[in-house]
Amino acid sequence: MTMQHFRSGFWIGLYFIVAVAPLLAMLVAPPPGRGFWREFAVGIGFAGLSMMGLQFFLTGRFRSFTAPYGIDVVYHFHRQISLIAFVFLALHVGLLLLASPELLLLLHPTAAPAWMVTGVIGFLAFVVVIVTSLFRLKLGLSYEAWRALHGYLSVAAVVLGVVHIMGVDYYTGSSIKRGLWMLMGAAWLLALLHVRVVNPFLLLKRPYTVEEVVPEQGRSWTLRLRPLGHAGIDFQAGQFAWLTLGKTPFTIREHPFSFASSAMESGGVSLTIKELGDFTAKIGSTAVGTRAYLDGPYGSFTIDGHSAPGFCFIAGGVGITPIMSILRTMADRHDRRPVLLLYGSKRWEDVTFRDELEDLKQRLRLELVHVLEEPPSQWTGERGLITAELMGRHLPENRMDLEYFICGPGPMQQGMRRAVARLGLPAHKINSESFNFV
Repeated sequence: MTMQHFRSGFWIGLYFIVAVAPLLAMLVAPPPGRGFWREFAVGIGFAGLSMMGLQFFLTGRFRSFTAPYGIDVVYHFHRQISLIAFVFLALHVGLLLLASPELLLLLHPTAAPAWMVTGVIGFLAFVVVIVTSLFRLKLGLSYEAWRALHGYLSVAAVVLGVVHIMGVDYYTGSSIKRGLWMLMGAAWLLALLHVRVVNPFLLLKRPYTVEEVVPEQGRSWTLRLRPLGHAGIDFQAGQFAWLTLGKTPFTIREHPFSFASSAMESGGVSLTIKELGDFTAKIGSTAVGTRAYLDGPYGSFTIDGHSAPGFCFIAGGVGITPIMSILRTMADRHDRRPVLLLYGSKRWEDVTFRDELEDLKQRLRLELVHVLEEPPSQWTGERGLITAELMGRHLPENRMDLEYFICGPGPMQQGMRRAVARLGLPAHKINSESFNFV
């Protein structure tokens, strides 16, 4: 077992232990039972709230925690486990009312005790968090508005949930059980303070300035950032950082973007950003001299540590950005391992870095295959989408020995998972990066 496997198993085990700790505490000197379904409802309610509190750690960007998996995997796990935790909380409410209909009397607005009011408001806050997360675009919420709502309501809901449990006082009567919830609550608060206070304070000491804003093909822009008063950021090609533009890092207006520049460059870094959403639609109008902050680097989408005899990169749209960083780094390192790049785009004019990729053929053993969904009439190259059949036409004979890196929109990644399975490519050699953290 490698150290990475050990660390991965350790964090998963610790997460499970903390999630079920309130259930185990229920078994210590339990009060008189009140029927199976009522006790079961309380148990899954405890587990659901504990899992919700742990989300502050999952989104806290703790490198020791995210390193074994990749931060994009951790964030997607956060999304899925939050839904499971919410189902637990919903079952807690539903089963309690089914098992003990008399509890409906406690919902009367003029007679409801404080612990019931906090529980109801906390649950409704969780409802809003989940609904706005699942349907943000349909509800017309901007990323910044959603993030503020998501953050503040999540904190309020967890706090109200703990207050509710303490107020009920049925399974928290002993000092040990109360201490457990207080300890977990304090840990969740510390995780939140790390993200919202400590980390921004550290970033405040490492500012950048926007040195150049360069238009690219495909409605993309490259921001060249120069460090102010420090040496800059060390990253591995393919990683990313959260970017904040403005005078202070104490803000919710931060967005994750991949580094586009070579990791061998000293000083400044480049981020290439496509016009896709509320924030990125105006990225081209960023003024030179704007203050910026970078929280990073993050991510495991990098060739560093891989001793493969060659690589196959598969990019879709703006997914070319981290791959471009890798190619530029390989060129600067004089890395002569063969590289196959399958690059899917909508139209020829959408191909970001089109000219530089041609130039990189002179510095790398690079085979470049453009795949266009809507090619011009004179196009003689590959058409449509990147499929298993298309990959089979271009992969070399030693395809089983290559390391594969896939980055692009969600639908493309789903298609690639099916394609690599059809080709029988080794699963442990497939690396993917998703840039959708919402």
